[in-house]
Amino acid sequence: MLDYGLDMSSVEHDLALPDVAAEGDELEALVSAHADWTTPTPAAGWTIAHQIAHLASADANVLIAIRTPDAFEAVLKQAEAAGSRYADLDAAAGAAKPRSALLEQWRAGRTEVAAALRDIPLDHGFPWYGSQLTAALMVPLRLMETWAHGQDIFDALGVSHRPTGRLRHVAALGVTGRELSFHAAQLPVPAEPFRVELTGPDGQTWAWGPEDAMQRVQGSALDFCLRVTQRRSRAETDLTAVGEDAQKWLDIARVFL
Repeated sequence: MLDYGLDMSSVEHDLALPDVAAEGDELEALVSAHADWTTPTPAAGWTIAHQIAHLASADANVLIAIRTPDAFEAVLKQAEAAGSRYADLDAAAGAAKPRSALLEQWRAGRTEVAAALRDIPLDHGFPWYGSQLTAALMVPLRLMETWAHGQDIFDALGVSHRPTGRLRHVAALGVTGRELSFHAAQLPVPAEPFRVELTGPDGQTWAWGPEDAMQRVQGSALDFCLRVTQRRSRAETDLTAVGEDAQKWLDIARVFL
């Protein structure tokens, strides 16, 4: 079980699953009130419909992976055949559906995924792209992806995306995924520990790592989440770093392969 090598012990799963639902409900309220889903979003070539189609497709694939893991091989082959165009082609296919049908597909899929993840043990493994995952990791991953693609839609509509305590799950993924950032950039993974201190939406400090660590990152939780999901450049955030490795991490930070 690779589980992407992430330690998910800091994720509060009793809160994470309801938070996944809340994040989806908030985004649904926004897009349901907007009739024109052809509005472009910051992702090149992607409209609101593409963003929702991507989320709906990902939910469908989660259900395949959990319920019929052997059938997930077909999903992997399709992704391999399409290569770097896979996400774009998949989103375009979904975006071609009528708005009402796509909305219902996404709504039903979110409900089914929540039920499926609730009914399996946290350490239950199932296939995913390039690895095996567990429910312990998939729950915050679904929240992160919903929030990040939702951010694209909020930006497209010029609506402020109010930060909530749900960001703690996204931030935890960003912190535990530090090694992924260096692997993806084909750089050596720092052996030195990191300290991350973020200011949550309610003013509380969210902290990870030893207090005396020399490599340090500080700033708002919102900006950290925007950075690790690559929705904002480092220069657009209030994040500060101390230490050469911490500086490099903010330059290459990501929560996905």
